[in-house]
Amino acid sequence: MREEARRILPELVRLRREIHADPELGLRLPRTQRRVVAALQGLDLEITLGKELDSVVAVLRGGRPGPVVLLRADMDALPMREQTDVPYRARGEAMHACGHDLHVAGLVGAAMLLYGRREELAGDVVFMFQPGEEVADGAARMIAEGVFDAAGERPVAAYGIHVVPGEYGIFSTRPGPLMAGCAELDVVVRGRGGHASAPHLTIDPVPALAELVQALQTFVTRRFDVFDPVVLTTTQLHAGGAARNIISDEAGLGATIRMLSEAALDQLQAGLPELVKGVAAAHGCAADVDLRVLCPPTVNDPALAAGALATLSAAFGDERVRVSPAPVMGSEDFSYVLREVPGVFVFLRATPRDVDHETAAPNHSPHVVFDDAVLADQAVALASLAAGHLG
Repeated sequence: MREEARRILPELVRLRREIHADPELGLRLPRTQRRVVAALQGLDLEITLGKELDSVVAVLRGGRPGPVVLLRADMDALPMREQTDVPYRARGEAMHACGHDLHVAGLVGAAMLLYGRREELAGDVVFMFQPGEEVADGAARMIAEGVFDAAGERPVAAYGIHVVPGEYGIFSTRPGPLMAGCAELDVVVRGRGGHASAPHLTIDPVPALAELVQALQTFVTRRFDVFDPVVLTTTQLHAGGAARNIISDEAGLGATIRMLSEAALDQLQAGLPELVKGVAAAHGCAADVDLRVLCPPTVNDPALAAGALATLSAAFGDERVRVSPAPVMGSEDFSYVLREVPGVFVFLRATPRDVDHETAAPNHSPHVVFDDAVLADQAVALASLAAGHLG
């Protein structure tokens, strides 16, 4: 399979670079969608296009009866101007700074490899090409549109691979939590404004807001187990206007929250609004609380994660496969898939070998560069993980 992947690598690199040079944002990616469909032509797959988003779902039927396995790639870019010097760099105000262009080409490669072995497969493969990962909405929308039913029955396993900077060609994952869930908190504390020289005639929302910042940190450190961590960072504070001698009617804050378990997410949803309103009430104020969950934690199935590590080691050697020592606090909306289907998310390091991976630009940087030679191994890894379930 690795030798065949090397033969199709130039085709995958061309596709990746076309997508990289022409990035699209959000849920509507018509040009990327057309490129994916064109790349899959000739494989005799059952292809369905999304309705509310420009997704592509392709089903490969195996030669024998069996279960369904889902493989996923995200397709959208980020709203930033590229600052690399690669000849295929994007020229506008969007950039594939998170490697989704490689994810698309790698999944197309996996489809090609599995198609050539379709008679050996005891079951079917669903290829999920997803828009809108960066807005944390695409996976949930594809689930609502029926991606789990595309092959006629629900998948028994789901896999995805994400490229990251680091030592070239190294795979890593871990059982259990791999990436954090993400939520956003917006609070408006409402009091009664007036002249700053007579605060006793007002109900000043600013002291309530200041106390709330500290109360949020105490909430995190005293309500949650240190081994099930929550990170809450207040990033926005706002009150008043241009005049310093006016006490405003309102003051507000914005915060981002990361958590590693559904239990912690449930506790945040139950406890945070109560805390905010209680602090505001202690100052004679009221509070409006908007806690939005962008995506839940990305949690790998323990048994499938062990199997995935073994499969990757068999394909690439033990020296290229590592168990992640701890979860990362970044978020990923493949978590919506893993919430309903057991599966595994894997990292693949792809910093060019002539770049120091210790100082390489991170994902979401306008300077990040990936080596698209890694596409051959990415395609083999995805195909191997699916084939491991389907004989």
